[in-house]
Amino acid sequence: MVDDEVNTPSPSGDQPSGDFGHVPVMLTRADELLGPAVVRDGEAGDGAVFVDGTLGLGGHSEHFLSTYPRLRLIGLDRDPKALAIAGERLGRFGDRVTLVRTRYDGIAEALEGAGLARTESVSAILFDLGVSSMQLDEADRGFAYSVDAPLDMRMDPTGGITAADVLNTYGHGDLARILKTYGEERFAGKIASEIIRQRERAPFSTSAELVELLYRAIPAATRRTGGHPAKRTFQALRIEVNSELDSLRAAVPAALDALEVGGRAVFMSYQSLEDRVVKAEITPRTKSRSPEGLPVELPGTGPEFRLLTRGAERASEQETEENPRSAPVRVRAVERIARRAA
Repeated sequence: MVDDEVNTPSPSGDQPSGDFGHVPVMLTRADELLGPAVVRDGEAGDGAVFVDGTLGLGGHSEHFLSTYPRLRLIGLDRDPKALAIAGERLGRFGDRVTLVRTRYDGIAEALEGAGLARTESVSAILFDLGVSSMQLDEADRGFAYSVDAPLDMRMDPTGGITAADVLNTYGHGDLARILKTYGEERFAGKIASEIIRQRERAPFSTSAELVELLYRAIPAATRRTGGHPAKRTFQALRIEVNSELDSLRAAVPAALDALEVGGRAVFMSYQSLEDRVVKAEITPRTKSRSPEGLPVELPGTGPEFRLLTRGAERASEQETEENPRSAPVRVRAVERIARRAA
């Protein structure tokens, strides 16, 4: 599945979003899944640590901090603007909040920097993956194919390659590979050829140039039935620019390792590539490692985690109507039930 651009409605009155302009996805369900891990030592969240691995504008974190007045937050984000906005939003919670500028695979280092152990020190973890509403809404970031803007697409705009760099420097094979792998684009080879041909005349600089090329490269019959012709290519470029899947592959096991026994993690994915990575990382830890055929399970080889969701949960029809950004979400959740054998 490929991300779709969604205009997020203004926050509803029952959510503590203030003037920050976004509605947290599946907020109630996230609390249902993570809350029991937070309140194990007291209804106020006494001694509990909550890691928001994708802080964004801080909507989920604000809810948890408000609901559990003794909960401590470690919030991670690579986007300095998002951190500044979330910092303002969460400032009233004082020293209960620690914000760290890092990719979500930097969770172990972030915990250590906050004075916590890298493993088995966290009660609850949330990952709300994909591009944030703020990034989509800011035209100059280049994430949205519906608005002409510089081809940037960096979640951290202070460093790293841009989407324009990818389009203007990658060879045909690499362009076709990322379009096919990260965008699941049927016409990856043809689009790559068109990109090479066009950049020989002039380098790419804005999203409108790329969108125009995609309208030419993708057959009309496909454009009529497959949604916007740019959505797959824009997703692929964003994932490549931000190394999203590589970061996620490292982040999920680090997050699982960070959970104490009884701790829980929730992963919200917005396209099939993310969801596959999450599933691939959590599934082995929910199974016994004893050899098949033994009459009893060997000590220390039982499952470390149990699944809290049956497959990948979807947003309800009501939630989707109230918050269209929740339409593509897939939610998986686990609870640590045992320590890993040494």
